[in-house]
Amino acid sequence: MELKEIISILEGLAPPDLAEDFDTDRIGLVLDRGNRVKKIAVAVDPTDAVLKEAKRLHCDLLITHHTLIFDPVNLISKRLSDSLKIAIDNDISIYTMHTNYDKVAGGVNDILAGLLGLSNIISLPLGRIGEIEPCNANEFANFISKKLDTHVQFTGEGTIGKVMVVGGSGFRIKYIDIAHEYCVDALVSGELRHDAILYREKLCFFDATHYATEAPAMKKLCERLPLESFFIEDRPVVNVLSHM
Repeated sequence: MELKEIISILEGLAPPDLAEDFDTDRIGLVLDRGNRVKKIAVAVDPTDAVLKEAKRLHCDLLITHHTLIFDPVNLISKRLSDSLKIAIDNDISIYTMHTNYDKVAGGVNDILAGLLGLSNIISLPLGRIGEIEPCNANEFANFISKKLDTHVQFTGEGTIGKVMVVGGSGFRIKYIDIAHEYCVDALVSGELRHDAILYREKLCFFDATHYATEAPAMKKLCERLPLESFFIEDRPVVNVLSHM
């Protein structure tokens, strides 16, 4: 298929105009090789390891959740030029779906809510709220860990029956305010912050990592694409040492 045909399909799945303002010029086609597409790679991040695996799989297009270039540049660093070289040398175009894919039906937050068994779901601009069978914080942490195949750190206690999920980095004041407004018991996201913990009041926070809360939706995307597609796993390695 022509690259422009694939782009039309992707824009139908996650319209660019749904994206947050800060994503302007950072989503969509970020590296255009003008090529025909026979195989597609999908990943959370356009790391060198992902690009090399896309090369090995003979993919012509890499679809990522995070962009290769976030800030405008007037100097291309060696690190960036090395990544670009892998893509350009192997005619791999790169397309990014970020906050538009977070928001859209069937996107990051819907997939996350589904995996965690939320019912009676309320859709927010960025996030979902729903109900689970009541359980305590330890039980819910174990459930999240198994469902997302990740380590989980959490704070808070008590019975949890109403949950808000925000894929990625959701422990921000604006999301916590929404959680308070909807009287939820727990917020599940990634990148737990110290200032957020101080602001949580009676909320339980479950940090299931930025990567693990977004990767399931990128995997699911492969099933919705019109060509042979491969999800490339490149989970950041985090070692956790607990002082005894």
